Amino acid sequence: MTKAIGILIIVVLIWGGYELFEVWNSYDKDQDLKAKRAEAARNFSPDSLPGMPPELFDSWQKADKNTAAGLRMWLRANGARIQDPRRAWIELDYVVLVAHEDVAEAKKVFADVKARTPENSPVYDRIKKLEKTYE
Repeated sequence: MTKAIGILIIVVLIWGGYELFEVWNSYDKDQDLKAKRAEAARNFSPDSLPGMPPELFDSWQKADKNTAAGLRMWLRANGARIQDPRRAWIELDYVVLVAHEDVAEAKKVFADVKARTPENSPVYDRIKKLEKTYE
């Protein structure tokens, strides 16, 4: 009987060690994934997002340096020629600028951008950061 208890204790210790190893291994993988995401976020540039024709870049820079009204006029004039994810990023810039003047407009544009942006978009992290403010 004592041999059976001894064997049982050894089996439980081996099983417990294995479970502990599995937990540590999953924790280590999570840390690696977080580090990779942080590195990607540091290397991210909104200018590298696809969707805007090159001929609109200079006019966008001029409009972006102005007020929310300048960016709003630029979006109305050129918004149809720009595609996501670049359009979503520019509209989120507009949301941040216009929020000081017209909160309802900011929330409306934010809701539109959020509705059409999938979770795998490079803009999705920014949407999540702004979500609590503009919903």
